[in-house]
Amino acid sequence: MPDTNQTIKLIAFYLPQFHPIAENDEWWGKGFTEWTNVAKTRPLFSNHYQPHLPSDFGYYDLRVKETQVEQISLAKKYGIDGFCYHYYWFSGKRILNRPIDEMLADSSLDMPFCLCWANENWTRRWDAAEHEILIEQKYLPDDDLNFIKSLAPFLKDPRYIKVDGKPLLIVYRPQHLPNPKKSAEIWREYCLKNGIGEIHICSALTHGNSQYTQFGFDSGVEFPPHNLRVRNINKQIDFSSKFSGNVIDFASVSNSYLSREYNEPRVFKCVFPSWDNTARTGNRAMVIVNESPENYQWWLSSTIEKNTSQSNPIFINAWNEWAEGCHLEPDHKHKHAYLEATLKAKQGTLPSKQPEPYNPLSSAPHPRKLLADIYELINYHLNTRLISNMILFINKRPKLKSSLQFIISKTRGLIRRLKTR
Repeated sequence: MPDTNQTIKLIAFYLPQFHPIAENDEWWGKGFTEWTNVAKTRPLFSNHYQPHLPSDFGYYDLRVKETQVEQISLAKKYGIDGFCYHYYWFSGKRILNRPIDEMLADSSLDMPFCLCWANENWTRRWDAAEHEILIEQKYLPDDDLNFIKSLAPFLKDPRYIKVDGKPLLIVYRPQHLPNPKKSAEIWREYCLKNGIGEIHICSALTHGNSQYTQFGFDSGVEFPPHNLRVRNINKQIDFSSKFSGNVIDFASVSNSYLSREYNEPRVFKCVFPSWDNTARTGNRAMVIVNESPENYQWWLSSTIEKNTSQSNPIFINAWNEWAEGCHLEPDHKHKHAYLEATLKAKQGTLPSKQPEPYNPLSSAPHPRKLLADIYELINYHLNTRLISNMILFINKRPKLKSSLQFIISKTRGLIRRLKTR
């Protein structure tokens, strides 16, 4: 068993999502996983890399043990020292817990790991906001104690990642806790009294939070692309349809994080290979362009070079966030290139040049096609409540329905003729 206090250097965040659960069946339809969204994603502009399609592991199911075995083998081969699993706990109800439970139960899965409590609401818009909530973080009076009790078996596991000899616990949004300092005190006291010892509590620096000492925590960890300080380049992009999100240059992002300094004494650095959450949010997406294995290698290599303490791990977001276009796992376009870049960076190889600014002139204008535009228009409006109400209105009026059917028939004939041109 490796010494998880000394050998940890690169930790990749891990999404334990890719298996059906009853809640997602209810909210999204039978058999839903994020593969559902990943596979149907389409580009929003010329040279927009979508969809991201997995290669080595295919559309895997994390209920299959061999998947985790192969993931661990591949990750370790290319220099990943541990996984940080997102942990979903809602006042005693755990979701997406099967992969980490099976990890805990099987000591042959010899990968160091830690947990990040993803303490935010789940919403239909995938934005953790207060509207259309699917499941809510309630923060009940006994939640602090019950939460740390649920973690105890993991914190005691010899594979669990430690910082300064203490099990590492990350909290994604400590600013949402009613009293973060009290929560931390309860967690620490429980662990001291129950054979775990001192713990290291780390705040993810997300959603505008850039400090961790205000919560009584021990450290912070960057979570790019959260807390971006760069402007979008939307005006340089020829979008194929209405777009209300942000397109941002990878070079600007990496340079921003490399030059970032904090008033807090201990912040762990984090990088990502790429980012594009179009699969989740459609035309509200944040899309990072100018991404490449070489540019990622530069960012990671430079981050390792600037890391002043060997006891500070460096995080990678992420191993398998496929719906956020943010994954080291191989896809059909890049194969193992991002993994190879990770290993080269860890071995001290710096690319010959740093990322250059995005050049939109290298991208051809997005071709517009009549049929594609008609389809997009219809598809957009069919997903609105307005059209649902219109259909109900029409069905109650037989003469109007007959007239519209005649118009639709003629339109289809026109489309067929256009196809033959």
